[in-house]
Amino acid sequence: MGKNLKTDAVDQLFDAIMCLKDREECYTFFEDLCTVNELMSLSQRFEVAKMLRDQKTYLDIAEKTGASTATISRVNRSLNYGNDGYDMVFGRLEGKENE
Repeated sequence: MGKNLKTDAVDQLFDAIMCLKDREECYTFFEDLCTVNELMSLSQRFEVAKMLRDQKTYLDIAEKTGASTATISRVNRSLNYGNDGYDMVFGRLEGKENE
């Protein structure tokens, strides 16, 4: 993790996110925290990551999500060389689907 990212302010934000109880609370909090465009950008990156894991082509991903090739490439770099955060979350989501 980048040294500049780990701050008390970011810790407080993550603590706030972790105390949310359900999807409705997430909507309430994130609608106050983020602009619509910021939230849509985050969700777009997450969708791009899912599609990359499913071996979709950049062209398919760009057409379905509207993401630029630069965004797709950035997400792909995170999947391949990042901190495995996407894999951790996808693994947990897949586990919930099998419950």
